[in-house]
Amino acid sequence: MTADTLAPASLEDINRKLDALTAQMETLSNEATVQRQRRDAWVELLEDVRPVTNQAFEMVVKQLDEVEAYVNLDDLGHLAKRMLRNTRNLEIMLDQLESIMELVRDAAPIGRSAVFSLMEKMEEFDRKGYFEFVQEAFGIFDEIVESFTKEDVRALGENIGLILQTVKEMTQPELMGLVRRTALTVREQEPPEDITLRSLVRQMRDPQVKRGMAKALLTLRSMSGEAPTVTNQES
Repeated sequence: MTADTLAPASLEDINRKLDALTAQMETLSNEATVQRQRRDAWVELLEDVRPVTNQAFEMVVKQLDEVEAYVNLDDLGHLAKRMLRNTRNLEIMLDQLESIMELVRDAAPIGRSAVFSLMEKMEEFDRKGYFEFVQEAFGIFDEIVESFTKEDVRALGENIGLILQTVKEMTQPELMGLVRRTALTVREQEPPEDITLRSLVRQMRDPQVKRGMAKALLTLRSMSGEAPTVTNQES
C-alpha cells in the first residue's frame, strides 16, 4: 500500500477528531455559561438578602441588649445548670404530661357523647316546659323575698322542725282523705232548703254524724291548748 492511498483516510480521521473536539469544546462552553449564570444568580440573591440579614441581626442584638437589661446572664447560667441537674425530674414531668394528654385524648369521645346527651336532655326539658316553670318559680321566690324580712326567716328557721312535723301530720292519708271528702261534700252536695229542727235531730242519731261531731269537738278543744281527749258516749 502506497502513501497516496493512506492520505485520504488519515485526513478523514483528522476531520472527525476535530469535529469531536469542537463538540466537546461547545459542551464545556455551555456548562461554563450555566455555571456563570448560577454564580451571578447567587450573587444577586446575596445582594438582595444582605439588607434583610443585617436588619435581622440588628434586631437580635437589640433584643439581647433589652433582655440583658432585665435578666442577669449569671442567673441564666444558674438556671441552665439547675435544669441539667433536674433532667430526670423534667423527664418524669414530661412523661406525666404525655399520660395526661393521652387520657384527655381517650376521654374526648366520652366527653362529646356526654355533651350530646346533656343537650338532648336539656332539649327534652325545654320541650316539657321545665325552664318556663323554673322562670315562674323565680318570680315566686322574688315575692317571698320581698314579703318577708330577715327576722321572719330567722323565726322560720327556729320553728322549722315544728312546721315540718305539722306538715307531716297534715299529709297523713286519713287526714287528706277527710279534707278531700269535705271538699267534695261542700262543692257537690247542697243541703235541702226545707230543713227542720226535727230532721236535724234525726240526723244526730246517725253514727257517722256522731263521729264527725266528736272530731269537731276534739278540734275545738285542741285549739284551746289542751290535749284532746276522747270519751265514748252512748246516744
